[in-house]
Amino acid sequence: MSAEQRLRELGIELPPPFKDEANRVRALRSGSHVYMSGHGPLGPGNVPYVAGKLGRELTIPQGREAARLTGLCCLSTLRTYLGTLDTVTRVVRVVGFINCAPGFNTPSDVLHGFSDLMVEIFGESGRHVRSAIGVAELYADIPIEVEALFEVADER
Repeated sequence: MSAEQRLRELGIELPPPFKDEANRVRALRSGSHVYMSGHGPLGPGNVPYVAGKLGRELTIPQGREAARLTGLCCLSTLRTYLGTLDTVTRVVRVVGFINCAPGFNTPSDVLHGFSDLMVEIFGESGRHVRSAIGVAELYADIPIEVEALFEVADER
């Protein structure tokens, strides 16, 4: 089943994509890879859908949901960039930055929300290498920011 079919089957609607701003882009293709800039649970105008630190305002389940939402935002950008998610052949690498209160030392537990979504959409090709890093601050106090690397089929 294709990624686009899987989204429809699951009833998942992707949020509106971000617009590129300043001197950066949200996605960039080099050969068979698409590099994604950092994405968070941000809506139009870069307004957070959710904010707060893990271990203070947010619990691990809330953090996982923010990570899933971040994944949806990332897929929205990727679909806009590629025209379809069906050309994605593998999720290669994910790096998650988790906004942690002092003493919160399980950022990997939060990033599962992103990783689980990738497997839900892409199946076994959604399994990836990853790192989860706890940080003291993120833009607009978002709980998570993720950068990712996707492999895509050759352009024909």
